[in-house]
Amino acid sequence: MDFLNIPLFDDDFYKMIFRFIINMVFLIYIIRYLYYETSKRKDYLFTYFMISIIVFFLCFTLKKYELDIGMALGLFAIFGIIRYRTDPIAIKEMTYLFVVIGVSVINSLANKKMSYAEIIGANLIVATSLTIIERVMFLRHELTKEIIYEKIENIKPDRNNELMSDLELRTGLKINKIKVGKVDFLKDVALITIYYYNEK
Repeated sequence: MDFLNIPLFDDDFYKMIFRFIINMVFLIYIIRYLYYETSKRKDYLFTYFMISIIVFFLCFTLKKYELDIGMALGLFAIFGIIRYRTDPIAIKEMTYLFVVIGVSVINSLANKKMSYAEIIGANLIVATSLTIIERVMFLRHELTKEIIYEKIENIKPDRNNELMSDLELRTGLKINKIKVGKVDFLKDVALITIYYYNEK
């Protein structure tokens, strides 16, 4: 039964829903319980979930068509040029973005040559690898914060101890490393990035 030469229903609907459930189970674990627990950044949760959902349905829809290698490479080139021009994305956030896109592509483009056991196994390997890296290998998560600093005389290399003591006193944080960025001698301010561990 069809309408305007388009079927109203076919068996691929059940495949799509089942694979989407598998996809969401692993994405919720990766995004909510791995990424968010270490970064505490809510602004990327919406982005990761929506990009992964759109990529899943986009790839599942395109799988119904005959794609040549050029079309497939072009599809991934679109993802490769995604940039957020308002705020630069940190390396870790970009890595998680690549992970959620990759997981969604695996779950949506798998065909009859790939069993459900292989699909779930691939997802488990990705999730387990992230868990080991986040929770076991790197127990302490290093955070960064940018500060506009006005005591410009303290940015000299020989006054590094005074700079660190002043910043620790003002921020109340135990600072591991300090990186001096842009310096404005007209306004007597400098942009400083501090690195500290998320003890909590």
